[in-house]
Amino acid sequence: MLGIVLDRNLADKIQLREVSIPSLMSNQVKVKIKAAALNHRDEWCRQGLYPNISDGVILGSDGAGIIEEVGSEVTSWKVGQEVIINPALHWGEDQKAQSNDFQILGMPEHGTLSEYVIVPADRLHLKPSHLNWEEAAALPLAGLTAFRALVYQGKVKPSDQVLITGFGGGVAQFAAQFSKALGAKIYVSSSQESKIQKAIEIGLDGGFNYRDEDWTKKAQNETGGFDLIIDGASGDGLNDLIKVSRPGARIVIYGATQGNPGKLEARRIFWNQLKIMGSTMGSDNDFSEMLKLVEEKEIKPLVDQVFSFENAVAAFDRMRDGKQLGKIVLKP
Repeated sequence: MLGIVLDRNLADKIQLREVSIPSLMSNQVKVKIKAAALNHRDEWCRQGLYPNISDGVILGSDGAGIIEEVGSEVTSWKVGQEVIINPALHWGEDQKAQSNDFQILGMPEHGTLSEYVIVPADRLHLKPSHLNWEEAAALPLAGLTAFRALVYQGKVKPSDQVLITGFGGGVAQFAAQFSKALGAKIYVSSSQESKIQKAIEIGLDGGFNYRDEDWTKKAQNETGGFDLIIDGASGDGLNDLIKVSRPGARIVIYGATQGNPGKLEARRIFWNQLKIMGSTMGSDNDFSEMLKLVEEKEIKPLVDQVFSFENAVAAFDRMRDGKQLGKIVLKP
């Protein structure tokens, strides 16, 4: 089968090439991929910035397709069914946090950027009928991460005023869409005015350019502060988020693309009774609940661009350069 493989000896670090299909184990299912989507971890693997990476592994965590073969012990799935894949492996039984064995599909195990993928049968869910293949492929990893951060950790309520940072990325996109579907008032931040305008066009309540030195003052004047903030950047910008938090607010951090903060304004945190918590991916229960929300509200992911597998380097470069608004999708 053809797959997009990590190879750090190459100039582009990735290559579309033939990879042998592993034998199907009794509890596994082989899925013919109809569409797959990129996540930042794929680009981080290409840059050598992800832990425990190895060459020769097919990248990709997000995918949707059609079941082509089932293992001898699999009774819950049939050939021909349309499915999406939960990329969270070995979360464990504790809803509070993942187990020590937790992995994400696509490194170190072969992922979805291939013609076929073999996964345990319990990683599959029926594709929501209102989604096309590209939209379905865009949903799993970012949708799961956003749902857990927003609902399980953030405990969003319809009365909340929510700030989603870094609008344009997949998790931020889903966090905004899920928040809106749950009745909250939603604002976003971005370094690009075009992305802020897009957020307003799709029905969000407003946005702020975090490169503006006075953005925190503008946000306070316009909104009075936020009850819940969902952030994937961290870094020194975390102190700005503390400034625009209402007393008793919750700040949920699901990533640290800007690294660790150089300092932390502890006095504002304790005086304003703030709660700062971490979140990553999600449990099997989170994934099921996320799908229920998507189906009930007929939420459709924003798809940025669709690339062929042959143009994978261009797709990865677009993610690297932060040009996307929504999810970048690839098709065999």
